[in-house]
Amino acid sequence: MDTKRVVLGLKVVLWLGALAPFAWMVAGFFLDWLGVNPIEKLTHVSGMTTLVLLLVTLAVTPARRLTGWNPVIQLRRPLGLFAFFYAFLHFSVWMVLDLGFDLQWVAEDIAERPYITVGFTAFVLLIPLAVTSTRGWIRRLRKRWTRLHALVYVSTALGCIHYYWLVKSDVRLPLLLAGIYVALMGVRAARWLERRIRATATAG
Repeated sequence: MDTKRVVLGLKVVLWLGALAPFAWMVAGFFLDWLGVNPIEKLTHVSGMTTLVLLLVTLAVTPARRLTGWNPVIQLRRPLGLFAFFYAFLHFSVWMVLDLGFDLQWVAEDIAERPYITVGFTAFVLLIPLAVTSTRGWIRRLRKRWTRLHALVYVSTALGCIHYYWLVKSDVRLPLLLAGIYVALMGVRAARWLERRIRATATAG
């Protein structure tokens, strides 16, 4: 099996899949198929895509460990950047289309509505991760880069809370996504515990 070709093929699938929601939103906006409340639809789709991409990003490392196929890690960076792109789009739709770029309204919404406070915090935490996603920043920050990018766990958790608080009636989907997040964090916790046990046994 040609690993480079497989990775390239997966990246092509990733780009097509990640750009599909954006293409749908742009087409829907101009072709008027977003329903009676297009801003709400754009907000929902961009937010949902952000959260799904964040969860897929978090699933890359467990997938590598379970399969033993290390090249899959190459998909993590583009997945994370696409997640930030949709988070920025989600924020922009809310701020520009919904609130008309009225900074006073924006500030009031962030301060007074808890689900927006949480969502905005999740978005802000993603900004330094996107900025430092290049190889140059990885070399500059070294071990600090790993600690900084652990913020993705916090941001994803806040995204799950944001979505749960936003939904007023049927919370099955928010709970499903939150459950996936908990499962992914459980895999990481188990890995950390395994390392601690090995370290203790070695030290003893």
